[in-house]
Amino acid sequence: MFSQTLEYALRAVVSLAQHVSKPLTAQNLSELTQVPASYMSKVLQSLGKEGIIHATRGIRGGYSLARPASELSILDVINAIEPIKRIRTCPLGIKSHGTNLCPLHHRMDAVLESAEEAFGKTTLADLIADSSRSTPLCEGRRVQLSVTNK
Repeated sequence: MFSQTLEYALRAVVSLAQHVSKPLTAQNLSELTQVPASYMSKVLQSLGKEGIIHATRGIRGGYSLARPASELSILDVINAIEPIKRIRTCPLGIKSHGTNLCPLHHRMDAVLESAEEAFGKTTLADLIADSSRSTPLCEGRRVQLSVTNK
């Protein structure tokens, strides 16, 4: 249902939410999330363009969240990368159906609506605060952040 790019974007923003004390470089994020560095750079550009993160140049620079983790929902990230495509009109193009969806497409759209609602109600802060499950992101990998980002 979700693309690899969206998965990578979610990993990146969760990592940034976990490391709010200082900006992280693209290389830091690549290591933390196990995403290839070149792909991570493209994801970060998209997130920056949509106002989810911002970049700071210079020796102490890097990427950070544009808003507090408590104000950024999963849906914000989804909408920045790959918005959920709701079913508003008959996907088969049957003119007589128009916006009056058949039972199948109506139920499919209801599921998409529920997903939007759930993702909209879940913030990045909720994800990192949830200690009842495994830690978000990559299991068993602890990465020493590079000295150049101190």
